[in-house]
Amino acid sequence: MLVALFALMLRAPQIGAAPDLVVADFEGEDYGAWRVEGDAFGPGPARGTLPGQMVVSGFLGRGLVNTFYNGDNTTGTLISPPFAIERPFINFLLGGGMYPGEACIDLLVDGEVVRSATGPNDKPGGSEQLGWRSWDVSALQGKSGVLRIVDRRTGSWGHINVDHITQSDHRLQEVEMSAQLALEKRYLNFPVSNGAPMRRMTVRLGEDVARAFDIELALEEPDFWVFMDVAAYRGRQATIETKLSEQEAPALERISNDDEIRGAEDLYRERYRPQFHFSSRRGWNNDPNGLVYHAGEYHLFYQHNPYGWKWGNMHWGHAVSPDLVHWTELGDALFPDQHGTCFSGSAVVDEGNTSGLGTGDEPPLVCVYTGAGDPFTQCLAYSTDRGRTWRTYEGNPVLAHIIGGNRDPKVIWYAPERKWVMALYLDGNDFALFSSPNLKQWERMSDVHLPGSSECPEFFEIALDDDAADTRWVFYGGNGLYLVGGFDGTTFTAEAGDPRRLNYGNCFYASQTYNGLPPEDGRRILVGWGTFEMPGMPFNQMMDFPVELTLRSTPDGPRLFALPAREIAALHTKKHAWTHLALREGRNPLADVSGELFHIRARFKVGAGAQFGFHIRGIPVVYNAAHRSLSCWTASAPLEPVDGTITLELLVDRTSIEVFANEGFLYMPVGVLPSDQLQTLDVFTRGGATRLDALEVYELKSAWR
Repeated sequence: MLVALFALMLRAPQIGAAPDLVVADFEGEDYGAWRVEGDAFGPGPARGTLPGQMVVSGFLGRGLVNTFYNGDNTTGTLISPPFAIERPFINFLLGGGMYPGEACIDLLVDGEVVRSATGPNDKPGGSEQLGWRSWDVSALQGKSGVLRIVDRRTGSWGHINVDHITQSDHRLQEVEMSAQLALEKRYLNFPVSNGAPMRRMTVRLGEDVARAFDIELALEEPDFWVFMDVAAYRGRQATIETKLSEQEAPALERISNDDEIRGAEDLYRERYRPQFHFSSRRGWNNDPNGLVYHAGEYHLFYQHNPYGWKWGNMHWGHAVSPDLVHWTELGDALFPDQHGTCFSGSAVVDEGNTSGLGTGDEPPLVCVYTGAGDPFTQCLAYSTDRGRTWRTYEGNPVLAHIIGGNRDPKVIWYAPERKWVMALYLDGNDFALFSSPNLKQWERMSDVHLPGSSECPEFFEIALDDDAADTRWVFYGGNGLYLVGGFDGTTFTAEAGDPRRLNYGNCFYASQTYNGLPPEDGRRILVGWGTFEMPGMPFNQMMDFPVELTLRSTPDGPRLFALPAREIAALHTKKHAWTHLALREGRNPLADVSGELFHIRARFKVGAGAQFGFHIRGIPVVYNAAHRSLSCWTASAPLEPVDGTITLELLVDRTSIEVFANEGFLYMPVGVLPSDQLQTLDVFTRGGATRLDALEVYELKSAWR
């Protein structure tokens, strides 16, 4: 049984207490009658997080005072009009830097500071979460006061965040609370409610911090449950710490130690759970990280918030697969530490044990990632048991801060010179290449400028037209804009021309390709982040289905082509096939085919029809012959016929349709939410007949069952 040890309980609101008086909630477009001095406060209240800032949470409504405007080097003052102090308490939400007199909120009476408060942060790391503060002003009732929000501090945490200032008959203030729990079962389950105030939760084992994270702790009935795997700590006593107001204290009692994940009876069967695209059991995922093949397994690491539906708490989640289709989630591999949360990176198999981190005959798996502290640095973690357990390198960071938000190292082995090469995002549209003999010491070799793209670099060699003797190097950024060129071991030199576009969908970002594939495989396999929200689910976002990249000659120069990984065939069930169909308006050869999951291949001959294509569970996939364009839902792209023909290949899942056209020339992953009740297929033509030379429709089974 959970025993809560609550201290410093504060007076609860009394029955019949008068409603609070709102002094300021900062929901307007500007600061109204408040006087602004300096440049730290921007043109008006911030709408949450500002550029370059960690995620700001815990404020109410849309707006707040956030003096991170243009970074931590701006300063200024925001002064309220005078107001009558009518209640015994002034309550407000406060975050930011802990610098008395320099980053603070003050109450002035007769020109003198009579009350003052600062944020909680004065060291690298920390959290941008706002929490409740309260001033007892009972002795000042009847007087006139002025509020002054001050930012005179520059550098780290040189800003202040304030919201929802009220006068009240009761104190609303968070205090440290804790609960002790004997860890006798595998999971700690935490209740989550989207939109609840964000809390900083710390789980201690004795004096050691096992985990520390932000969570929207449910104060009433939770939307879903998240979990922490505590199998490694079984038999020990945990202390769970957070800040809550007295009224919120019962939320701590809902945390439980169980043999199962709460809600696991619906796992992988949830309404919007993708059935053959990877998604995490619980919480948010974004960038694929550390894609590496080793000992018969494809490893997929990914940016993961295990404790909420939104971005935050960046860990590295981890899953493995024998075939790129069936995934087993192993749990989080990397956790935030003194170097910050764990931003994106890559993984390699150190076959020669150049790092010296291997033991015995097992080569180490090494992850190279960004420690997103203050400042960002590059770090290592390694495993000597095929990725089942991980240790962070004691010598972290292995690459110190260079500039801006430098991050997202992609590391490869460059065999001609027997060295490791790292592509790293620097700032703006600028990247750099580094080399290392051992993954621990890195030297900068050269820079790469990639117009229109930033972060999450990828860098690899690939055969042109399947000719292993004629290769090119490809460099691209987070949005998939890529350059083709050459690499001499030091410098990447792009061929003439603007960057190419890899994808035309609405559901793609931060893709990465696999390291370590055996030479006999011969493929370049890419996985992207499927940027699409899953409303009402205990998880959010997914991965795009793995695709096979090839580089092919075109009249416009070498271009990347993408087709779904051949392993999709493992999910094929019933097949429907037609050849030499003359499509006419109002006739649907697929009228008798229905379902949720499909793999479709079609070859259309462009003819009299002005438009042709499919309706996939009501979602249109349309080729417009007059405009020479292909569209799916909200995405569209130019597409010319090849020898008078348009080929389409579609992967249809619960929340996505991935479109591949003209043998992979066009790649268009699209996030959609079709109606649960609509499971029909329609192949159509408009404005005239269209010949369908070949059509194959495979019904697919779920990868989870």
